[in-house]
This record gives sequence, C-alpha cells and structure tokens, in this order.
Amino acid sequence: EVQLVESGGGLVQPGGSLKLSCAASGFTFDDYAIGWFRQAPGKEREAISCIHSDNSTYYTDSVKGRFTISSDDAKKTVYLQMNSLKPEDTAVYYCGADYVFCELTMTGRYVEVWGQGTLVTVSS
Repeated sequence: EVQLVESGGGLVQPGGSLKLSCAASGFTFDDYAIGWFRQAPGKEREAISCIHSDNSTYYTDSVKGRFTISSDDAKKTVYLQMNSLKPEDTAVYYCGADYVFCELTMTGRYVEVWGQGTLVTVSS
C-alpha cells in the first residue's frame, strides 16, 4: 500500500523558515513525481512545487526564489525548504505522488495518493 506522510509544519514568524518532509512508503521510488500543494481556508487547492525522478523541478511564481524542493532517494523522502515565509503562505500543505511529468502533476488530476497534510502558520 502506497502511503505518504508529511511532517515539519508549525508556527513561524514572517521572514522565518520551515522545512517540510514527505516520506513515501509502499512503492518503488523510481519514475515518480511528487508535488507539493497547499490549501488555505476558503481558497482552492494550489500547486506550488514538483520534483520528478529525472531531477526536473517546478515552482509556481509565488514561491520562486523562496522555496526549494529536493529529494533523498535512499530515504524515499521529498523535502520542501521554505524561506522568507509570508503570512499568505499560511495553509495546510499536502504532498501527492503520481507517475507523470511535473507539468501534469501540477494540475492535481493525476495524483494517486495524498498525504494527510501538515499545517503551516506564518504569523507574528
């Protein structure tokens, strides 16, 4: 059974940093794409980043230059380093896995398994 577990969320002041983790189990960590998504209350789910096993990455404009996605194949874990956090980054952050390229992963239509989410709150 494929499972994803997010961790690393919490409360941080504006300008601060957090590093989220998405740990995968139950599948071979090959030919994969992992996307990071977020959803704030009253807003639609937003795709923010993706990494593919071919090392290609994608970032939405609102997080470019502030967030960095990376992976550790040995640990079967994908990370999202978030710097210079803003109050508008406050949301529940989810990771989702599929087996297409990131351009398609970012649509959310091909995600086969989701994590439970981790809450990030940016506030002074």
